[in-house]
Amino acid sequence: MRLRFAPSPTGQLHVGNARTALFNWLMARGAGATFVLRIEDTDFARSTKEAEGSAIDDLRWLGLSWDEGADAGGAHGPYRQSDRLHIYRAHAVELMSRGQAYHCFCSEEQLEMDRYQALRNMQPPKYVGRCRNISREEARKRIEGGDAAVVRFRVPDSDREIAFDDLVRGRVSFSSDVIGDFVLLRSDGVPAYNFAVVIDDALMEISHVIRGEDHISNTPRQLLLYEALGWKPPLFGHVSMVLGPDHSKLSKRHGATSVGEFRERGYLPEALANYLALIGWSPGENEELLPLDELAKRFRIEDVGKSAGVFDPEKLAWVNRHYLKLAAPDRLAQLALPFLQQLGWVVGDPGSGIRNPKVLEFLSRVVSVAASSVDRLDQVPARLHFLFDYSAGTALSNPSIRAEALEARGVIAALADELARAGALTDKEAFRAAAARVREKTGAKGKALFHPIRLALTGEPEGLELDLAVPLIEEGARLHHHVGIRAVFCASDRAAAFLDELEKADAGA
Repeated sequence: MRLRFAPSPTGQLHVGNARTALFNWLMARGAGATFVLRIEDTDFARSTKEAEGSAIDDLRWLGLSWDEGADAGGAHGPYRQSDRLHIYRAHAVELMSRGQAYHCFCSEEQLEMDRYQALRNMQPPKYVGRCRNISREEARKRIEGGDAAVVRFRVPDSDREIAFDDLVRGRVSFSSDVIGDFVLLRSDGVPAYNFAVVIDDALMEISHVIRGEDHISNTPRQLLLYEALGWKPPLFGHVSMVLGPDHSKLSKRHGATSVGEFRERGYLPEALANYLALIGWSPGENEELLPLDELAKRFRIEDVGKSAGVFDPEKLAWVNRHYLKLAAPDRLAQLALPFLQQLGWVVGDPGSGIRNPKVLEFLSRVVSVAASSVDRLDQVPARLHFLFDYSAGTALSNPSIRAEALEARGVIAALADELARAGALTDKEAFRAAAARVREKTGAKGKALFHPIRLALTGEPEGLELDLAVPLIEEGARLHHHVGIRAVFCASDRAAAFLDELEKADAGA
């Protein structure tokens, strides 16, 4: 068994295409088969090396690997279509020598007029066969005279059924009568999709073609080419499209649509891959959150649903939260680093990672705590503003915070006095003990006690649990001498500064 994924490097890798790649990979790995990566880059105006590299990088990021491909080599190369033009032309010549293909000189204007007339007559548009009977000699003279020509496949005249058993959809059939002579080679010698893909799949010995349902209408043309060339066609399976939550085609208006965008927003690769596998397929046994190797063991293309799959951002967030909780703290710190660097909280060359072991140890704890209450890593900074961006003056410029703080001035004053004498609150027990002493001094309990403490020490009305946040503040303050991380004010300095700013605000009022 041999399967392939063949992206066109004209832009970022769409999650729908990534899902198709994943299904091919799961099927191949589950069967111990060969998985091939082929690059279909014959759209020279739009294809770029950057897009090709990005697609390869995104596939690897998702955890996919391949046995043969443009960057891996193999016995069936080249694996980039731009390196195979001579192969397509040779097979086009072979078909023309047998009268199964011919040169067509029709202009775009003529073809458009034919199309318009067919639609006007309520008929399916197809090539009318204007150049079908031009002799090879006449065609040669016209080409030598400078006339532009494409090469068309001569669809057999007899009207017959073209059918195949789709691995996902069952029996699919078409009438050959609705298929006009289609283009094999454009006038510049570049192959059309249907021609190139047949040549490639046959010569690369692809046994199973798993692709999107938008290719179903291409299949009868490809089957005609397999027949004309005397090759056995592969088995086909056409998976449903991925739709947005409103059941329209997944597009930019739904938010992120490419693997790169989800990656940049801080989704983990194992989460996105796991979620994509669940769109239109279930691993069974009432289980959904499984690693790729286990998904591969359970995957059967016949179990993939025929109905369109809906991309549900909420379910993806749920899956990502699961994997965030499983991830190692130091890995989360490295992955969250770009988001912290963007705000200037951690300095260093982007992509260089965290090299200072003390800083890595601290950020591993900090990010791990923050990641436990977010959907994705780009939301981590919002949970850490209290740590790196604390400002008593900025906090009290908020009328709501100022009013609440003035009402609880006694608690804040007692907190400042207690922390000035208590020393660093380096763990939960030390913080709870200090809070208990403030309670004894003020009589404040519950929210009346802890909300003013939160305002004074974090500058925010809500956030991480205080017995988690305050030890992190103290640990960050001890790292002030380490280059590469923004200075963090300790709890006692925060309480004193907050009380001082509060008194100034009260006097100013």
